[in-house]
Amino acid sequence: MQKYIKLNLYYLGCSKKHQIFRTRKWNEGLEKITNKPVFTEEFDEIGRIKEIFGPVNLPFISMKISPEKEFNPNNSFYAKMK
Repeated sequence: MQKYIKLNLYYLGCSKKHQIFRTRKWNEGLEKITNKPVFTEEFDEIGRIKEIFGPVNLPFISMKISPEKEFNPNNSFYAKMK
């Protein structure tokens, strides 16, 4: 069974290829979301989590957005877990 996990993020900006977020709430079990697809509230896949980096308690997340998708940093995002 697959489940969706809401990502509690706030948007920091854009690097050359990725959107950068900071987590507001984190637990170590979420480290498994690397390379997982990211979805909006409508469960439309918009990209993938490429990297988790920075401090252990509130890390940064690098997200690669699909070029054909419209990106709004104020949306709620979900990761699909197995």
